[in-house]
Amino acid sequence: MQKERLHEPFTIVHKTLDECPKGGHQHLFFELVYILSGTGVQCINQNKFSYRPGHMFLITPEDCHSFAIETTTEFFFLRFTDIYLHTNTFQTDDIQRLEFILQNANHQPGCILRNQPDKLLVQPLVEAIIREYAQWDRYNKELIRQLVNTLLVIVTRNIARYLPQQVQAHTDERALNILHYIQNHIHEPEKIRAEAVSQYFGLSETYLGRYFKKHTQETMQQYITNYRTKLIEARLQHSDLRINEIAYELGFTDESHLNKFFKKQRGISPTVFRRQQKSALA
Repeated sequence: MQKERLHEPFTIVHKTLDECPKGGHQHLFFELVYILSGTGVQCINQNKFSYRPGHMFLITPEDCHSFAIETTTEFFFLRFTDIYLHTNTFQTDDIQRLEFILQNANHQPGCILRNQPDKLLVQPLVEAIIREYAQWDRYNKELIRQLVNTLLVIVTRNIARYLPQQVQAHTDERALNILHYIQNHIHEPEKIRAEAVSQYFGLSETYLGRYFKKHTQETMQQYITNYRTKLIEARLQHSDLRINEIAYELGFTDESHLNKFFKKQRGISPTVFRRQQKSALA
């Protein structure tokens, strides 16, 4: 799959489309997408979410995503790299915090604006950026930069509210690397066993266990179990994948294995969970 690159610190695109010109694709940069009008479906990492005006999405590097447009949609795209954060007016501590939160965003479908007052701020900000970007005027580059910075801070605040409890801005870098390793290999059970993880990071299993719990407040097995459970829930809620397909994707031996695992964690079967979620949205 071809991966798109960005050759500027940030770019702004304002388009009205009747159909998405691209299928599933990946970026080597961040992309904020705001829906000004129209309806359709966002697909990210094989999960789907119905979009409407006022929704905003964050696409992080390596995410596979696309849009299926149902009614003519007016999109606002803000594409930026981590270089933009470093070459801007953010303070050093703010840069580290922004990078951390954006990189650790939950890569699931859905609007990232969870705080209602922030939703009211975003639309006029987006509209102001579009106006300034469409015309040349004195100081308009500086104004656009300030508006973009404000938008990024609002987005970061909304994501930070919903970061997993075990991931905080002060978490040790090696602990974050271990978390990323587990997330990247969650579909390969043999690679996330304690023995394999300890060998990969050059740690003894005993030290790994103590170190992981110290920095995440839970055991590595608890983290893996909780993370797999959340991934199953996301696929049941936001995809049309069959249970056996989810089992295969996430490294379970078969559908029965996934059923037993999920029922132990949530007290109900995946089929019942999916039915309940659909009923709640009806």
